[in-house]
Amino acid sequence: MSKPLVYALFIILVVGCGLLIGINNIPGEWYQSLAKPAFNPPNWIFGPVWTLLYVIIGFVGARSFLHHRHSPMMRLWVAQMIFNFAWSPLFFGLQEIALALIVILALLVSLALFLAVTYGRDRLSFLLFLPYLAWVAFASLLNLSIFLMN
Repeated sequence: MSKPLVYALFIILVVGCGLLIGINNIPGEWYQSLAKPAFNPPNWIFGPVWTLLYVIIGFVGARSFLHHRHSPMMRLWVAQMIFNFAWSPLFFGLQEIALALIVILALLVSLALFLAVTYGRDRLSFLLFLPYLAWVAFASLLNLSIFLMN
């Protein structure tokens, strides 16, 4: 399989799954009724940010698959995807704020471990995942705040 095809497949798969999960777990009346911190961004920002991040995640996943397929780097990439895709159904679908908090913290840890492993092996993937780490850290703080306020 050609490298451009691998990149395209990873990006399409990650963005597609992210969109599918988002469409099936739309924040509704329950979410609107929750108390939220003052730093909660407007709802419209989440879609564009996550779409851009999913493109980056897919790109990095393809790099990991092509160059480090049987390494901790690839295993950590898969782990962070599992935690990432589990969060919305838990938070919005099942309305389990505490369980979603545990999952997003696991996502944060898996991202930190991915970055630690990636730093010396693939500097581009490391740099590309820094905004993702920052966004998930912010989302973790937001999840924690909503948990504490409700």
